[in-house]
Amino acid sequence: MIGETARPIDLGPMPLGRTMVTVDERLVRAPLPTIFELAKRVEGWPEHLSHYRYVRFREHRSDGGGLVEMSAYRPFDPFRVSKAPLQLNWPTWWLSEMAVNRAAPCIRFRHVGGITKGMEVEWAFSSVPDGTHVRILHVWDGPRIPVLGTWAATHLIGPVFVHGIASRTLAGLSAAAERAAQKQQ
Repeated sequence: MIGETARPIDLGPMPLGRTMVTVDERLVRAPLPTIFELAKRVEGWPEHLSHYRYVRFREHRSDGGGLVEMSAYRPFDPFRVSKAPLQLNWPTWWLSEMAVNRAAPCIRFRHVGGITKGMEVEWAFSSVPDGTHVRILHVWDGPRIPVLGTWAATHLIGPVFVHGIASRTLAGLSAAAERAAQKQQ
């Protein structure tokens, strides 16, 4: 494992023109530093997010990023039973390079392992009058499977898995940040 004195990973700007684009955004009624700190401390996500199985750093970098292994469940209610939902949890796993930019402020990920290898992710934060606007952008060309890769990325992986997990992640971290902001008042 590389120590925290290792230089940050340079992921550069988000690439444009990818086949799959998913956006999840939300107004978080908490100051930017509060939600930014929660978001950048990815190893603590399972404490706030029941759908996360684990988050483990394989390498730490001086900016708070590094090489991070993540696993989450994508819950499904396959029968759409309204009174007593049967929830099935589909396990997912990926390995990402992570960079933290406090000045921007944003957090960048590039998936380097798992079915979503090559996916680029950006968490962007901006102060607004009622708190913080958080936007999660995922872009990707899909798995390298002729013909099916693009279809899978745009019709299944992006809207069902990426959005399904990212929207829950953003909602859970938002709730944790809002609780923390309430305690600070």
